[in-house]
Amino acid sequence: MRRVISAPIHAYRKFISPLKPPSCRFYPTCSAYALEAIDKHGPLRGSWLAVRRICRCHPFHPGGVDFVPPTREEMQQRRASAALDSAAEDSV
Repeated sequence: MRRVISAPIHAYRKFISPLKPPSCRFYPTCSAYALEAIDKHGPLRGSWLAVRRICRCHPFHPGGVDFVPPTREEMQQRRASAALDSAAEDSV
């Protein structure tokens, strides 16, 4: 399923993007963001994140650095790691 959803993005990057001047106001580019979001979050949520990102890509948005958000599992690991670090500091 991921390959089916990613195929049009790869086609855009190979055939359409080279014909256009660089104009993406975000880093990473919207197509790179979409591929990473689909790979990281799966086809449904990744596509939703990509659509939200593309909707923000307009002249009135300042753009900037916008990485794919972490998965729920990554957030839980970060919280657990932070809690362990905090507990270690408290015991010192």
